Amino acid sequence: MAIAKAERLMNLALCLLGTRRPLSKRELRESIEAYVEAFRPTDPSAGSDESFNRMFERDKDDLRELGLVIETVENLDGEVGYLARRDSNRLPPITFDPEEAAALGLAARVWQQARLAGAASGALQKLRAAGMPEAEDAYETQTSALEPRIPVHEAAFEPLMLACRDRRPVVFDYRKASAARPEQRQVEPWTLECWRGHWYLAGWDRDRGAERVFRLSRITGRVRSRAGRFTAPVPDVSTVRETVESWAGETATRTARIRLRTDSGYPLRARALAVQEAGPGWDELEIPYGHGLDAWLVEFGPDVVVLDPADLRADVMDRLRAVAEG
Repeated sequence: MAIAKAERLMNLALCLLGTRRPLSKRELRESIEAYVEAFRPTDPSAGSDESFNRMFERDKDDLRELGLVIETVENLDGEVGYLARRDSNRLPPITFDPEEAAALGLAARVWQQARLAGAASGALQKLRAAGMPEAEDAYETQTSALEPRIPVHEAAFEPLMLACRDRRPVVFDYRKASAARPEQRQVEPWTLECWRGHWYLAGWDRDRGAERVFRLSRITGRVRSRAGRFTAPVPDVSTVRETVESWAGETATRTARIRLRTDSGYPLRARALAVQEAGPGWDELEIPYGHGLDAWLVEFGPDVVVLDPADLRADVMDRLRAVAEG
């Protein structure tokens, strides 16, 4: 059905773009094969004029939402016709200066995930074919030594990316860091955000009736799409990003003391407020403490020991036990 609708919309757009005069509903109904098949006047089982009018109005609204400028014109006899003038639907020439072209070239190399890498590369080739200048050698030299990457290893990324784009609810099994077994979640996905090399999904958890953030590496099994629309409003993208930051990273509200094995845990050392030796092979660090710090510390395994506060130490121990229990 989705393919049939896409083909019908394409044919309607081509008819409206290809005509030199406004076409009436009757003419469009007789010219577009999908309308002819669905509303044959000689077929008693075919849809009525009212059904055709509803479909045509929906199709027209869909094309306008996609950006096609459709004019409604009434002739001297009072008959209404439709057309899409080419000059009203033609994009202006796209021009980029060398700095903008370099930025686009750099952005196209960011994605490591195969599907997005192909799309980015193809878009860049089309822009260059249309006359976009090549990046200057000086810029290429400066950026070639350190090239940005966004790694995407989780199988859940692509279906969730499409679900966010299409505003489709999803269902997946999710294992919390403190749980031994996964449980099913029904989620209205809002956006995907990368934080400290890990991908997170922000959305509305239908079962809990609240906003939630999910780390993609903890999604097990397949992400399944569900029919229907979102039941909760989607917040502004900047608000969602702040939520992911505070949930997946940490908005520090106090400090914690940890022991860290010497010559390890450099990301922790970079955030440390104070560092001092704590015996052979160990250092003691004071670091900002907020939501999400326990999950981050677990990633360093036996190289980290939490000294205080006690609740952070208990959270880290619970997560380590859950990992050990499988």
